[in-house]
Amino acid sequence: MTDHHRSGSLYDAIGGLDALRRLSDTFYRGVLADPLLAPVFARFTPTHVEHVAVWLAEVFDGPDRFTTDLGGHQALLRAHLGLAITEEQRLRWMELMAEAVREELPEDELLRRRVLEYFDWGTRIAEDVSASPAGTDLGDPGPTPRWGWEGLR
Repeated sequence: MTDHHRSGSLYDAIGGLDALRRLSDTFYRGVLADPLLAPVFARFTPTHVEHVAVWLAEVFDGPDRFTTDLGGHQALLRAHLGLAITEEQRLRWMELMAEAVREELPEDELLRRRVLEYFDWGTRIAEDVSASPAGTDLGDPGPTPRWGWEGLR
């Protein structure tokens, strides 16, 4: 763990929005070809890749465009309502994301570990929210979570 890791954002270390777009694109190619996960993404459109990249940029301390342009934390959570994600699906999602991380992100073990820790944390929330029907009032979830070198901030 060098000082380099302590200064600067995960967003910059990842390689910015372009790297997150590649990660998202590679990941969703795998998801849409996966019999266990494809049904969860029945309403998938190409804009989904971009929206996920913009969300991750904000989570990892890049620009806050998900909050300013795409409905923020509330919109992200509401998108998962009614999906009834199973733990088996969540674990498969994590496997495919780990493969995409290995393929697309820099060869930096701490960086990759922190990114996958975020996904493990986030997918548990998605699974939990997905058990409630579409249209459920989630209240105010607060701002987009921010994830740094020390995890959730």
